[in-house]
Order: sequence, then structure tokens, then C-alpha cells
Amino acid sequence: MKKGKAIVVFSGGQDSTTCLFWALQRFEEVIAVTFDYGQRHNLELQCASEIAKDLNIEHHVLDMSLLNQLAPNALTRKDMEIKQDEGELPTTFVDGRNLLFLSFAAVLAKQKGAKHIVTGVCETDFSGYPDCRDVFVKSLNVTLNLAMDYEFVIDTPLMWLDKAETWQLSDQLDAFDYVRENTLTCYNGIKGDGCGECPACHLRKRGLDQYLAAKEGGMDS
Repeated sequence: MKKGKAIVVFSGGQDSTTCLFWALQRFEEVIAVTFDYGQRHNLELQCASEIAKDLNIEHHVLDMSLLNQLAPNALTRKDMEIKQDEGELPTTFVDGRNLLFLSFAAVLAKQKGAKHIVTGVCETDFSGYPDCRDVFVKSLNVTLNLAMDYEFVIDTPLMWLDKAETWQLSDQLDAFDYVRENTLTCYNGIKGDGCGECPACHLRKRGLDQYLAAKEGGMDS
């Protein structure tokens, strides 16, 4: 039985769209919030808007351009190469991004009377990003509750799933084809299966291939 209201932190990518379908099965009302922080391709914002409209979901886009000024990264700066040196975080890591996104999502959630905040962060396939860890999310959950005197729950349905298992979840939610065809994960701004060259596309395709192989082998039954 559906119950309550949820805010989904939504980029229009594979993970957040899977979380959106996950939330739609669990909550009476779902609202999506997308953050404009100067991404290389505005197509990400357009994609998120199109999906929200397609699924008839209230959608908010919040200006977070200050983040781009404070934390230069390869997701916002075309003059920075997308790479990961050994022992270093990828150049796609944005300091403070999930801290700020979840905090602003919480402010919106309180104004909307929502107790749940859903995010697609994942500690299994997370490229070493410290703000995707379960311990961070649990810590921030406590902090937000104290800061606003409000009983938030940050839901992380993908936290312990690898990419193959995330594809499996989308299939279980009857959203596999929709997620594959309509989401934007590619760092080069190509929807669907993407450019096939960037790290995000490699991770997505590897998980997809693993899931399809497992499904064909009867492991999905």
C-alpha cells in the first residue's frame, strides 16, 4: 500500500530514474528535484524535465551554480580531462555535491510536507566518491533531522547494488526499457546507451551486459 510523500534527487540518469520508479511504487506522491550546477551538457536538465513530464511528476530545478565556482571539476569544466589517476579521486568528483543536494532537497521536502528523500547514491559502484558512502548518508540524515527538527528518512535503494543489480531492479519495476532508452548517464551528453567511451558509459554497459547474460542464463527467474 502506497503511503506518504517523497522527494527524489533526480538527474535524469539511470540510477536516479530507477529510484524514481522505485519511489512511485511506494509513495502516494512523488516530487523530483534536479540541480543545475553548470553541467557540461544542459541535456541532463532537459532529459530530467522530459522524464518528469512523461511520468506526470512535479519537478523542481534549483540553481546550484555556486558549486561550479567553488569546486572545479571535469563535469562542469570542458578544459578539464575526465580521468582518474591511481590513488586519486576521479576528476569528475565534485566536492560537497551530495551534501548540498541532499540538504537543499531536505529544505524542499519540509516545505512540501515530505518525510522521505530518495537518492541513487551507491557504495558498490561509486568510483571512490566519499559522499556516496552509507556512513555519510546516515550521518547527514541525523544532522538534517536535528537542523530542521523534522523526521526525515533518506532512502538509498541502490546503496548495496552493483550496476547489474541496478538494471535488474529496473526490470523488476517494469521500467527496464524506459530506463535504457530515455536516461542520460553519458558524460558526453548522449542519451540511451551513450557514447560508449566515457567512464560512465563503460560502467553502465558492463552492468547491462552482466545483467542480460545472467537473465539469459536463467539467473533472473
